[in-house]
Amino acid sequence: MKSREKVAIHGYGAYIPYYRLPTTEIARVWKGGGSGPNVEKAVAAIDEDTVTMAVEAARYAVRMAGIERLGAIFVGTESKPYAVKPTSTIVAQALGQHFTLAADLEFACKAATEAMQIVTGLVGSGMIDAGLAIGVDTAQGRPGDDLEYTAASGGAAYVIGRKDGNQIATIECSTSFVSDTGDFWRRAHERYPRHLSRFTGEPAYFYHIENAVKALLEETGLRPSDFKYAVFHQPNPRFPVEVAVRLGFNTDQVKCGLLNPLIGNTYAGSSPLGLAAVLDEASPGERILLASFGSGAGSDAFYITVSEGIERKRGINPTVKSMLERCAKIDYSTYAKFRGKLIK
Repeated sequence: MKSREKVAIHGYGAYIPYYRLPTTEIARVWKGGGSGPNVEKAVAAIDEDTVTMAVEAARYAVRMAGIERLGAIFVGTESKPYAVKPTSTIVAQALGQHFTLAADLEFACKAATEAMQIVTGLVGSGMIDAGLAIGVDTAQGRPGDDLEYTAASGGAAYVIGRKDGNQIATIECSTSFVSDTGDFWRRAHERYPRHLSRFTGEPAYFYHIENAVKALLEETGLRPSDFKYAVFHQPNPRFPVEVAVRLGFNTDQVKCGLLNPLIGNTYAGSSPLGLAAVLDEASPGERILLASFGSGAGSDAFYITVSEGIERKRGINPTVKSMLERCAKIDYSTYAKFRGKLIK
């Protein structure tokens, strides 16, 4: 899918909470023995939620973009604080944006990339000059469940507008692939999501990402070796590396954007955070492949080219690396208090 007009990323911002829960601490409380697939995960503090994290990431993105008027603000999340009240309008208020299209989007972990596609379409059609796409989530793992080892908090935001010479990267094209696959879900009134482990790999994650990426490569005529970086959704540390190898990419292409071992799976914020980590280091002219995955199920794949403007805008915002380094470890009881797992 290509827009009629060239569309680009003008600014981005990431947010990773300060607190980290070691997976050995989860094992100590519930399992005894193994520590899970990743080292630790990022945990939102007691005064943080998807709104506060979305606002932080959005402010960074808008500051880098230097764009005052946003014609659309979309927040992709599956853990918004209100069942009936949009998160996007709160973000719009915080940014001082009132004459804007605002909406919350849901598609499990790919809600952010569908927001990027919608904004790209709105800009490319000429309906708006620029818009904001945000992906953010908080940890939602049932106590003692395997998901608790990886379910984490964090997010990223992207200001997308017309290609005008001030952009940091150009969105060349994207593809999508979906099916009805019951790998992960949460029914109304249920507090925690459920998952079928045997479905999360082959018929879900790998099947959808592989089809979306293969379609993108066929449409563009590019090969995996033509890309400097590849960013995939990160439900655990193993899946993104394995799908990269299956598709013909190498581990060096994946390494820069692989954050799961240190912060866990940030759901809608997962692939956007990986892209932010890559943009922190990428050079003009380099190509980036971005592929998200959302349970239920679907994948969006993007071909992005880094622009000259990225050099001028570097240093404006904190890097993903600096957020990873600035952290404090907590124990399980503090985590349970922060995430409201202790019911009075």
